[in-house]
Amino acid sequence: MQKKLTTLIVAGAYLLLVAGLAGAAGWANPDLLITPEALEKNISKPDWVVIDSRDLKDYAKGHIPGAISLGKRVKKALRDSTARVFTDVSKYEKLLGKAGIDNNTHVVFYHGDIKTLTDASVGFWVMEYLGHDKVHFMDGGLEAWRNSGFRLEKNPTIKEPKTFKANVVASRLATTDEILGVATGSITGVQMIDSRSKKEYNGQDMRAIRGGHVPNTTINVSHKDTMLKELDKKTEKMEATGFIDADTLQEKFGSLDKNKRTIGYCQTGTRSTLTYLQLRLLGFKNPANWDDSWRVYASDLAANRPVEASNGQQWYNFDGVNKKLAALEKKIKKLEEAVEEEENKD
Repeated sequence: MQKKLTTLIVAGAYLLLVAGLAGAAGWANPDLLITPEALEKNISKPDWVVIDSRDLKDYAKGHIPGAISLGKRVKKALRDSTARVFTDVSKYEKLLGKAGIDNNTHVVFYHGDIKTLTDASVGFWVMEYLGHDKVHFMDGGLEAWRNSGFRLEKNPTIKEPKTFKANVVASRLATTDEILGVATGSITGVQMIDSRSKKEYNGQDMRAIRGGHVPNTTINVSHKDTMLKELDKKTEKMEATGFIDADTLQEKFGSLDKNKRTIGYCQTGTRSTLTYLQLRLLGFKNPANWDDSWRVYASDLAANRPVEASNGQQWYNFDGVNKKLAALEKKIKKLEEAVEEEENKD
């Protein structure tokens, strides 16, 4: 009887731990999310590091007690100047070790609002790419923390340096060569998710030399359409919040095969890191993020990569933009002359 009671207590404790880590029901990998309550209980432990994904100036105004800053927004701190992952893995080892992270450290990323949401998901994906198996994402970020009744602090936290060794999982980074293979049909059995807006996907909103999407893309689901939405009183429209919703993800991605390789992409490989996190939560077996994404794919004209768009081939209108810039410069010059004339009258 005593043995059975002990077993029940241990099982109950385990279920409570999982519930604390899980941000929502219905996840295949609930431990990837963490609730504010679970974070508050663990943040002071020596084997936990919580990273504020915002810029240093925002961190200084108020952050979760015990959280650290990497000195800049995470998507900039963990990528090079071209917004790509570092090719030199030793840079990650030095940076993360200096931040107090080793291979046994639980690492939690949290965001401030919808604008920095993908900074936190960039951090999550990079850590998984480096082979770290103890990384978590706090669903809802600072809003969830405040909603749980917890306070913020302004004093910075600096951790003692440790030694971090990367064990890169190459499959979690999709390459442009692989994407080109899917686009041309030489690689089959791969699902691709375009995480950009519908206008970007169709080629109406152009942010590279060419507009449109990669041929053989499976579905287009804007990263904002995977979040819980609420009515914005200013715009009077339903706007995305910083909370992930299991039911919405099942609706958007439920038709996909979880056993197939599935790759997310966007403009710079940033928004699609959120897609990667969501695929992991749903239990996809071989997900990846295409770090190069559309900006690299559609801006190398010499490569002559295939493109699809709703209205055929779409090209960035440099001539039209130059004419608009010239007209704008004339208007600015006239305004400056008018201001100078008024000043001379005085």
